[in-house]
Amino acid sequence: MRDTGNNGQGAPSGAPFLILVWAGLAGAAGVGLAAAAAHKVDSPALGTAATMLTLHAAAALGIFAVALRAAWAKLWRAVALLMLFAASLFTGEIAFHTFTGDASFQMLAPVGGSLMIISWLLVALAGFVSWFRD
Repeated sequence: MRDTGNNGQGAPSGAPFLILVWAGLAGAAGVGLAAAAAHKVDSPALGTAATMLTLHAAAALGIFAVALRAAWAKLWRAVALLMLFAASLFTGEIAFHTFTGDASFQMLAPVGGSLMIISWLLVALAGFVSWFRD
């Protein structure tokens, strides 16, 4: 039986629980940032950040769903966590800079963006490896 993160009491634990909660919060934050970008703050960067956060939250949920059936579930879950971390870093810096005008953490956006690219490449790699394994 594959490890789905169930602690025996019907509730997910560990990484699976974290992925679901983080993706839900990231999706909600993305929609909130999109609303702020559309109605309160004239910032194309904030709109882009909102789109990236919402898109990657949904992608992480999809990756989590793959992990439920995958032979290497922990690898897939790690990729989902990396994707959420990267999108949060990218979006967090842009939102912080937009709302405060403080560019102290401006290096976090390109780091987050690079990690998002890496997470997508890891999705491709994990899919390729899974194809050969089956």
